[in-house]
Amino acid sequence: APLSGINTVRLTDQKQHHKMSRPSIPDKTITRLWVLAGGRCEYEGCNRILWRDDLTLTDMNTAYVAHVVAAEPNGPRGDPDLSPKLATDISNLLLMCDAHHRLIDREDVLGHTVGRLTAMKKSHETRIELLTALDSDYKSHILFYGANIGEKATRVSWELACEAMIPRRYPAEKPAIELSLSNSAYEDDENGYWGIESENLRRQFETRVRQRLTTGEIHHLSVFAFAPQPLLIELGRLLSDIPMADVYQLHREPANWAWQDHPEGFEYIIHEPPKPASNAALVLSLSATIEDARILEVLGNDTAIWRISAPTPNNDFLKSTHQLRQFREIGRRLFDLIKMTHREKSVIHVFPAAPVSVAIEIGRVWMPKADLPLRVYDQNRKRGGFVKAIDFSAH
Repeated sequence: APLSGINTVRLTDQKQHHKMSRPSIPDKTITRLWVLAGGRCEYEGCNRILWRDDLTLTDMNTAYVAHVVAAEPNGPRGDPDLSPKLATDISNLLLMCDAHHRLIDREDVLGHTVGRLTAMKKSHETRIELLTALDSDYKSHILFYGANIGEKATRVSWELACEAMIPRRYPAEKPAIELSLSNSAYEDDENGYWGIESENLRRQFETRVRQRLTTGEIHHLSVFAFAPQPLLIELGRLLSDIPMADVYQLHREPANWAWQDHPEGFEYIIHEPPKPASNAALVLSLSATIEDARILEVLGNDTAIWRISAPTPNNDFLKSTHQLRQFREIGRRLFDLIKMTHREKSVIHVFPAAPVSVAIEIGRVWMPKADLPLRVYDQNRKRGGFVKAIDFSAH
């Protein structure tokens, strides 16, 4: 809708302050405020579009121009000195929807201090500036993948995914590319679970991702997944190391997908077996500790255990992209070293207790034409420990 009329102060406000001779806000200032706010309500958490009606989608101006410090000394947050000075100053103005304009000026004036409203304005307008400054090269297709973990169904939030990407990337389209098997009734302790879920993942990937990568429609992927670790490794294998992709991690504290600062001094711990053996096991003891006895129970005593662990294994140790990059380098190096030690006819038995993003990266760094085949196991309480889940063959 055209911006005609956006500088009109609401009629109720004109009547309320008519006797006070409220200063008129210049058209240029109003237009600039609309630009700074992105045409959306600046109240924290609202972000409502103000250029159309929500119900009918009719193009219309639904905005109010609100004051941080009231235009009159006796108004909400008014001040004898500042009110006349800031009455038309853009630093003192917010664009708001009707509900939140009423809230800050009538229903809860005391709860909306100058400091709180100033912080809202700064946060909202900074975000709008960051988003509008993004170049087209920064667009990325969001990819979602979820599969049942035990009895728990999974779902990734579009809003949290977008929040994690910005300001480095922005969504190329909506909705996300969804690879999940919708409304799956299978649980990961059932015999057919791994075959059904992995086959669905491969088919979905071929039709929804690989074809679009081949045609050049997709240049970059932002990957958000939550599934049993063998399936995450399979997703990584499908992604491979060729297409440009950012893999994200769901954190527990704070509960979001946004990457955080790198923990100072963090290093992975590598344990190599003291002597060669017939079987080769790669243990990812990162989100939990996996004792050697549990591996030997599955493979027997003639097993060489290669291990990557964190200083303190836990579910939320992975904070930064640098930690993920460190893991990629170590994983690649270990695949080479295990092959050199165990020779061509061996299989690497993988026992993962790792964050989502690490499991995906294992699949991405594994090279099917160069590395040994993988046999990935899954810890399942209902079945009494680690069970074979998926084989990845070299070819």
